[in-house]
Amino acid sequence: MKANGRASVSPHAILPGSFDPPTNGHLDVIERAATCFGRVTVAIVVNPQKQRSMFSLEEREAMLKECTAHLPNVSVEHFRGLLADYVKRMQADVIVKGLRAVSDFENEMSTALMNRSLSDVDTLFLMSDQNYSFVSSSIVKEVFFLGGDVAALVPKPVLHIMEEKRAGLHRSK
Repeated sequence: MKANGRASVSPHAILPGSFDPPTNGHLDVIERAATCFGRVTVAIVVNPQKQRSMFSLEEREAMLKECTAHLPNVSVEHFRGLLADYVKRMQADVIVKGLRAVSDFENEMSTALMNRSLSDVDTLFLMSDQNYSFVSSSIVKEVFFLGGDVAALVPKPVLHIMEEKRAGLHRSK
């Protein structure tokens, strides 16, 4: 693979997202990216457009590290600022984004073009597994806090932490 004018023996992919919380759809895309690239960095971005996160950056980072522990070429960290700056700093070859539906592509295309203009790094889109095409972190949170069963939608470690957080909210009332 050649990107950014340099040959890459082991391509490095950045997989950014807010992961609040990480879902099985996220994990599916991470696992598939790990088979395509020599190194994958799951980059938890602080999104100033999102009002309130359910989990702190540290909690999301810990959950993702536990959920990806079986993938030796995957690392997890968080960053603030522009993705393009982070990609350049990490000397990544490609950005990987998961898509659930056509509407995701419409939203992500302009961002991908902007990131390319700022970092000279292309974005690769991976379609989500059809079993997770309806799963978003927002929907998972809403269903969970309204008492619905999300066990099939999030990894077990994430579900455990969500249940602890919900129990803590009930205790504080």
